[in-house]
Amino acid sequence: MKADLYMPVPVMLEGVRKETPSISTFTLVPEEPFRFEAGQFVELCLPGVGEAPFTPSSSPAETERIELTIMNVGRVTAALHRLEAGRKLGLRGPLGKPYPLERFRGKEVLIVGGGVGLAPLRALLYALLAEKDRYPRIIVRYGARTPADIVFRQEIEEEWKREPRLDVLVSVDEGDESWKGPVGVVTTILEPEHLSCDTAGGVAVICGPPVMMKFTTLKLLDLGYTPDRIFLSMEKNMSCGVGKCGHCRIGIYYACKDGPVFSFDQIKDYPDVWD
Repeated sequence: MKADLYMPVPVMLEGVRKETPSISTFTLVPEEPFRFEAGQFVELCLPGVGEAPFTPSSSPAETERIELTIMNVGRVTAALHRLEAGRKLGLRGPLGKPYPLERFRGKEVLIVGGGVGLAPLRALLYALLAEKDRYPRIIVRYGARTPADIVFRQEIEEEWKREPRLDVLVSVDEGDESWKGPVGVVTTILEPEHLSCDTAGGVAVICGPPVMMKFTTLKLLDLGYTPDRIFLSMEKNMSCGVGKCGHCRIGIYYACKDGPVFSFDQIKDYPDVWD
């Protein structure tokens, strides 16, 4: 982390890869090597427009480039989606706390993502695969609204599903004539016919829209995961990134400073967790 949290590292936008009609992956080249841990986030600064928090989707082992997978949902993200390669931007961070990999080692890891929530989970997956002998099994269950809304679809089909250490399954809420996989929300593929997992000893990681995380958490509790073994990426309402604005408060915590990664056990008793 930079000594001055408020001074961004200059970065150059090397390229933009369209993932879905509303989501693109931005490849940034920093002026100096940039290091982060899976689950941490950064503030991307667009001069003259503003800044916004995003969790990297690239491998933490890559320090010469960083990828941010961003949905076009607001003023700053709309401006970012209009940019072309070569634009100079700024990057603050890394900020927040990462996934606690030391608690995952030696255990089966179930990763459940929804929509653009697969972005930070992709960074986690790279980190797990970098030391895959430490994990007896890595399971990925991902849900998207339609086949056209599947993020990293080519990578999933050509790399993830061919990796012997990975068990990968994708569902869509609404299929089309080309879709041959399961149809239904992501909890559909957490049913026994689609999932065999170590609920007694494994850990689970969830990232996606709040409603998806809520019902996925409830499903995992029903399956037998305990609250201390369910980890959530709570990126709701983050703004300043350093716990000063108060927008991202969850009970006694600030998502940006104390998270964004929390165990469900930490936050389960606070009201409006999923708002």
